[in-house]
Amino acid sequence: MIGVLAAFPFLFSAHWLVNIGVFTLMYAVLATAWNLIGGYAGYISLGHVAFFGGGAYAIAVTTTHHYAAHGYEPFYVLPLVGAAVALGSLPLGWLAFRTRTATFAIVTLTLLFVFQQLAFNLRSLTGGSSGLLLPLPLFPVATYERPFYYALLGLLTCGLAISWWVRGSKLGLTLFAVRDDEDRARGLGMRVTYAKLAAFALSAGFFAMAGGVWAFYIGSVYPQFAIDPLVTIGAVLMVYLGGKATLWGPVLGAVLLVPAQQYLAYRLGASQLYLVGYAAVFLVVMLLLPRGILPSLAEKIRRRRGRADPGRPPAQVERPAKELVRS
Repeated sequence: MIGVLAAFPFLFSAHWLVNIGVFTLMYAVLATAWNLIGGYAGYISLGHVAFFGGGAYAIAVTTTHHYAAHGYEPFYVLPLVGAAVALGSLPLGWLAFRTRTATFAIVTLTLLFVFQQLAFNLRSLTGGSSGLLLPLPLFPVATYERPFYYALLGLLTCGLAISWWVRGSKLGLTLFAVRDDEDRARGLGMRVTYAKLAAFALSAGFFAMAGGVWAFYIGSVYPQFAIDPLVTIGAVLMVYLGGKATLWGPVLGAVLLVPAQQYLAYRLGASQLYLVGYAAVFLVVMLLLPRGILPSLAEKIRRRRGRADPGRPPAQVERPAKELVRS
């Protein structure tokens, strides 16, 4: 899959196609990062776009206030931006995790609006409603999108590697136990708070790095776009569409939804009806595959194999994390 994505700009070199590829990879990174906290731990965060905006403003402020970035310099800063935002998210996560379920979602949504208002009012740093303009990078016109595309592909590869590692580690087991029954996990002596904060910080760091690439690619940062609730909502929809707590589900959701979103925005954007069409696509798929595409397809394949071979013993069903801990 990564090889196919790496070859995409060479197979389809038209600017508009590579542009769609850039946004598809960006949302794949965001969905993969959100899956760490929303899919693995079961905590629905609606305010992660605040970290996306934080990364965007970090790159914008660095390039406009300190040096003119006409090349790859902002890409080199991305790991520092991700690490700084991840560390800064820890106290916010500690406060938010004092709540659960719907209350947690509301608290994180409030975080979004707080950061957006700060971006509007800290004019000396963020430019306020006037925003910040980044210097235009001097990349070749014929391949202008490729550096951004491959930067996001690198982030996606790292995000998938971390997600794969988390799934098979003690941290992943703790997160799954939290999702199934947090009180039981805490009673068994699992380090619940540490696991939730680790997932929250990792997720925030990747959101920030994706936001940094987005700002450098767009060339301007405005509060209403850098900290837009639709960014988080899009990432959440992609996770649910592809399949929560799966490795490739968020990527599949992004590959399916982002091109559809871009097409609908182009065809219906003037009247904002593209949002209705975008929601309709998601609702139709979710009604047909309520568990997400990958889990639903896996379940159908298991049932077909069971009907084709009646004498075959039933497939081993994956046990919840709480049963694994108890055994």
